[in-house]
Amino acid sequence: MEIKDFDLNDVVEMKKSHPCGTNRWKIIRVGMDFRIKCEGCGHSVLMPRREFVKKVKKILEKHEKEA
Repeated sequence: MEIKDFDLNDVVEMKKSHPCGTNRWKIIRVGMDFRIKCEGCGHSVLMPRREFVKKVKKILEKHEKEA
């Protein structure tokens, strides 16, 4: 399963939950590296694209792009 269409402000679910108990992450940077922010406690994590694609489970909410 390879999902390649990630956009800024999408909310994703990772395979492992965060220690704070939440498993909802908002994408706040897209590129060679992804920065994701925990929706529960606000902690942010920077990880390479390859690692992010491997660890993401599914997209929970797609961000609506403005025209």
